Amino acid sequence: MALLVTVALVSACATPQRVALPGEELWSGRLAMTVQGNPPQSFSAGFDLRGSPDAGELQLTSPLGTSLATVVWRPGSAEMRQGGQVTRRGSLDELTAELSGTPVPVAALFGWLRGQAGDVPGWQADLARQPEGRITARRFAPQPPAELRVVVQP
Repeated sequence: MALLVTVALVSACATPQRVALPGEELWSGRLAMTVQGNPPQSFSAGFDLRGSPDAGELQLTSPLGTSLATVVWRPGSAEMRQGGQVTRRGSLDELTAELSGTPVPVAALFGWLRGQAGDVPGWQADLARQPEGRITARRFAPQPPAELRVVVQP
């Protein structure tokens, strides 16, 4: 579950698919995350992301289109819905830290989507192929290392 949430929050990369409301961004795509723990873990999913670093919604789907999880956040609240389970916390950083061991830098992820490199402690984003719809981000700290790969749908 921790890997699923980490992937969900780090997967904020794709191409706008419909008209966004003022201050809102919209993306869809595929993502894959590998965590080099003991044992190693990997996860891949489709995603739809809408919103901003302050408030938004991320839906993860299986290759067959089945809903895997939905993460919703706004100032002062974040929750993940998975099946009949709901996990709520006071912030997105708090939710991701609890479920994945470290806060996921959501504000920086929105910048990465736009091709803007950001200084995020423990993370390094490779945006060389961002114009082609491909982003790779690597987490070096805290351990274990992780790699997120995103392919944006045209």
